[in-house]
Amino acid sequence: MKRLVFLTVAAGLALGACNSSNEDAVNNAELNQPESDLNEIANQAALDAANEAAAAQNAMQQSANEQNAVIENVANPEEADEQNVSGM
Repeated sequence: MKRLVFLTVAAGLALGACNSSNEDAVNNAELNQPESDLNEIANQAALDAANEAAAAQNAMQQSANEQNAVIENVANPEEADEQNVSGM
């Protein structure tokens, strides 16, 4: 019976020592990370988003300008008739 109790206690201690996730060590490692890295990453993400928004706005403006140029290049039939009349 003593052997069984000894083996049970030894197995319990061995299994207890296997727990390697020490929450305090994990929290300390997270706290020791420099904040500048996170700020730099956030700033870069904001700049990238702003650049993408500006590029999309420029593309929309260029498309609108091209459409307006096509509309302006279409001859107004009334003007064409006036030019024909004035040439007679």
